[in-house]
Amino acid sequence: MTTDQQARPDGRGLRQSMSDLHTWVGLLLGWVLYAMFLTGTVSYFKDELSQWMRPELPAQSGVPDQAQVAQRVADELVALVPGSPQWSLRLPDARNNSVYAFWRTAGAAPGRRGFGEGNFDPATGQTVSSRATLGGDFFYRFHFQFHYMPVVWGRWLAGIAAMFMLVAIVSGVITHKKIFVDFFTFRWGKGQRSWLDAHNALSVFGLPFHAMITYTGLVTLMALYMPWGQQAGIKTAAERQQLNAELSAFIQPGKPSGEAAPLASIEGMVRHAQERWGRDGVGRVTATHPGDAASRVAVARGDGGRVSMSPQYLEFEGTTGKLLAVHEGVGPAAETRGVLYALHLGRFSDSVTRWLYFLVSLAGTAMVGTGLVMWTVKRRQKLPDPARPHVGFHIVERLNIASIAGLSVAMAAFLWANRLLPETLADRANWEIHGFFIVWALTLLHGVLRPAKKAWVEQLWLAAALLALLPVLNAATTHRPFWRSLTEGDWVFIGMDLMCWALAALHAVLAVRTLRHQPKTRPVRKPVNESASGAILREG
Repeated sequence: MTTDQQARPDGRGLRQSMSDLHTWVGLLLGWVLYAMFLTGTVSYFKDELSQWMRPELPAQSGVPDQAQVAQRVADELVALVPGSPQWSLRLPDARNNSVYAFWRTAGAAPGRRGFGEGNFDPATGQTVSSRATLGGDFFYRFHFQFHYMPVVWGRWLAGIAAMFMLVAIVSGVITHKKIFVDFFTFRWGKGQRSWLDAHNALSVFGLPFHAMITYTGLVTLMALYMPWGQQAGIKTAAERQQLNAELSAFIQPGKPSGEAAPLASIEGMVRHAQERWGRDGVGRVTATHPGDAASRVAVARGDGGRVSMSPQYLEFEGTTGKLLAVHEGVGPAAETRGVLYALHLGRFSDSVTRWLYFLVSLAGTAMVGTGLVMWTVKRRQKLPDPARPHVGFHIVERLNIASIAGLSVAMAAFLWANRLLPETLADRANWEIHGFFIVWALTLLHGVLRPAKKAWVEQLWLAAALLALLPVLNAATTHRPFWRSLTEGDWVFIGMDLMCWALAALHAVLAVRTLRHQPKTRPVRKPVNESASGAILREG
């Protein structure tokens, strides 16, 4: 074996193998990951977004008495859904100015569960008189189960994408041997080098957060992805009941007695819980078989200030209000899962911590986006004819446009639909969602029909315009314009307008930089003819 052969072994090194793995796992589901990251980032303020999307509800000036609110809404539900085997209501808090309730409907077809849901006014207990909308919950649900597909399929897709992300994080750390040094290095206007610098900086900036959020996202649905341990260890009905008690505060309805009996005072039960957890410490009230002698009521603790999603709740006898059981502790495995779940959702956080979650998660979104763009920038320079790329490159480039710029356009259009759709429109909440996907599909069509650079610029400018004009639309269609919100201290609407203008400015900057960008091309080598090469050899 020669010295050259020893210096250049045939086998590929670990770092190069990890680089290839990082590239392809990041690309194959990168578009799904980008959508999950961006909608998940917005979901940290889903409660505030839901308030903005229901402008008819008054601005919240404090947390109302949760015990009184629970009694009002419970009375309304007893009348609204008589015979329901179970209903549950989320009480208002510092971030929610309405009561969200869902219930099982009586008489559902065998083998199927019928459900209903609604929002209620804390002051009256009646259904809120506001426009029908899913609010910020749409982005939250889309983040991990998507839409227009069975929920289980959506969660499986989210799990596969999260696993790809975890592999990309680990392989990326191995690949970039100078990743921490590169964090402090950024070179503007250097094409591929600039995209790589941005990708490295964004990756290192939130590396612990990105690893945590990806791993804990998998943990939240671990029973779906890896059910075999639970199936092997939990076999009897008593064991399943104990498992449910450790993972959820939703007590399971047993068999009704058939004997009619009204519920005892829900207000009294919530008062009992307030004595343990504080005036604003109650999060949810769940009743099973209300109106039956076998009814039970669970009053659950809220998530605020608790770095664990493990359930804590008091169980009462529904007809007498007698305290039957106190559930305030779970086993080590369930508590570990509860802590990881809470870290992922961040519901324990105060305003400052929530903003930190938002900013680092936004950096993670940009990390995925720059990685997708870098793939096309790097390979465009190697194309024989950049004006005529091969089919694979063309597909990736167009999907990048629709998945990154197009998603911004679609999310802004969703908010515009909330203000423009008639309040009397049938199935209005779903039409807001349909509008989101229709606009998103149109951005893909636009990206296919237009030259790539023009499509990027046009969609980024469109997103900037929609975001910048959204506060103007809000002022024209509601009684809560920016100047009125300022005088009344309505921070939800103030914050929404300011964030729209900040994001509009960000998209405008990206549009300008994309317009000015001039891709570098490799110099074409001129072939050396035979006579010239012969002359060179003779002269040598």
